[in-house]
Amino acid sequence: MSILSVQKLTKSFGGLTAVSNVNLELQEGELVGLIGPNGAGKTTVFNLLTGVYEPTSGTITLSRDGNPREIQGMKPYNICKAGVSRTFQNIRLFKDLTVLDNVRIAMHQNVQYGLVSSFLHLPSYAREEAALRERCMELLKIVHLEDKKDEMASNLPYGEQRHLEIARALATNPSVLLLDEPAAGMNPAETAQLTGLIGWIRENFKLTILLIEHDMSLVMKICERIYVLDYGMIIASGTPAEIKSNKKVIEAYLGEDVSDA
Repeated sequence: MSILSVQKLTKSFGGLTAVSNVNLELQEGELVGLIGPNGAGKTTVFNLLTGVYEPTSGTITLSRDGNPREIQGMKPYNICKAGVSRTFQNIRLFKDLTVLDNVRIAMHQNVQYGLVSSFLHLPSYAREEAALRERCMELLKIVHLEDKKDEMASNLPYGEQRHLEIARALATNPSVLLLDEPAAGMNPAETAQLTGLIGWIRENFKLTILLIEHDMSLVMKICERIYVLDYGMIIASGTPAEIKSNKKVIEAYLGEDVSDA
């Protein structure tokens, strides 16, 4: 079942077309890669999917619980509530807040208590805040940060900041998770740990994941299908084996050194 369908997605900035007639289909539970050279338009696609940019044309349809809904042009916070969450190429944590509060802020979009309950600290507020904190700690345990819950996010090592950003994205209760270069800046040991974490999250949270990444060993290892973007257009799609042997992709991006990736 298609959970995210992108049809003829186009974004122009003045006379520059950054994304042109992009078609993507994500089936429920898939882990799909989006690769291509720097400047190909990959992050622009993510920005369109999450409402940072409004498309010039095209449609983005999200199906949650069997209910299809066009989300193009919606505000980012509404798209997030609808079920699409993301991380960023350049980490965007609340660095002056604690690790726990970074996750708790993301989770607050789903609270049920009202302003009066919050202001007066009524029992309903206390119960839900306690449950929320417990859920936050569960997410921090998944990314091995439960012991650092009271540390400032800015004090975490780079790799742990990446993990915290993933935990924050999960806190919004998404159906579709977009990961924008999660392994950027990581050493091989950190990348191997991240690879395992992404696979575990996909299986245990029953998520559909779209991944932008330049580390081809990671992409080829965990992605079931891959889309290749070049100059804002999809030039190929297929399994990792098909992408590695695609002459267009080799010429535009991969080169001849990926046969063992």
